[in-house]
This record gives sequence, structure tokens and C-alpha cells, in this order.
Amino acid sequence: MKDILYAPWRDEYITSKKIVGCVFCHISTHEKEDEELHVLYRDEHCFIVMNKFPYTPGHFMIIPHSHTDKLEALDSAVWLHMSSLAQKCVRLLKEGFNAQGVNIGMNLGRAGGAGIAEHIHMHLVPRWERDTNFITAIADTRVYSTDFEKIYRKIKSLMPKYIDV
Repeated sequence: MKDILYAPWRDEYITSKKIVGCVFCHISTHEKEDEELHVLYRDEHCFIVMNKFPYTPGHFMIIPHSHTDKLEALDSAVWLHMSSLAQKCVRLLKEGFNAQGVNIGMNLGRAGGAGIAEHIHMHLVPRWERDTNFITAIADTRVYSTDFEKIYRKIKSLMPKYIDV
């Protein structure tokens, strides 16, 4: 007989409505659904959204509104704006969320490891000393130590302090 691991908190993943087309374009154009979509911030150039499948608690992404898979084609003003937001968000994660470090990254193209390759996005992943454990190494499984919604509300409440909203 096989062991069964129940994860009822994943029910939303199975039962929630599916987004057709580019998920980031959907989030970009559905401002009235920001709470449901876990948007932390938006302006005329880009938006910041929680990663629905985070590496660590507090993992979010900065995403341009313009749909492109080519960083080299992105308007330079938008890229500079994203970079400025990244600096402010690193400060937010370190000072407001007590992260001891932050990974920043972009996976460009499917071959580059992008899960959503058709729309570029920048990951900000807060890190802490010893924040990985054996289960990550041997079972390709992550342990998420706190409630996703609680983390979303905490980071969203910090945004005005670190980013001019």
C-alpha cells in the first residue's frame, strides 16, 4: 500500500479559475482583481506581484506591463524603472521583512529556465541563513513556513513606506 500525503491547502490550485493566455498580461489588465491576484504595487510601467509558487516566503516579481520575451527589446526607461523598484524592494525585504539576503534574477527564454517565457519578469527572493533543509535537497519539495495570505498582507502594507505610491 502506498502512503498518501494530503495537502488540502493546494485545493485552490486545482479548483481556481484558469487564466487563458499570458498570465502576466491578465494581471496587468485586471487592476480590479489586484487583491485576488496578489498584486503588491502597480504604476504606468510595471507591477509587482507575489509569486504564486514561491521559493521562500515573500518571493515576488517585478513585471513590465508591455508583453515581451526580449529584455533587449524592452524600453530603456521601463528597464531603469524596474531596476529602481528592485533597489527599493531589496530595502523593503531587508528592513521591513527581516531578510538576511535577497536573490534577484531573470530567467530569459524557456532554455534559460523561464516558467513563463513569453513575458519577462524579475524575481526577488528573500533569503535567511539556513532557510533550506533536507527535504528540499532529497525530495525536490519546499516547506513554506508561513501563511501565503499573511505574507502578502505584510509586504503590501510595507510598500508605501519603501515605494512612493
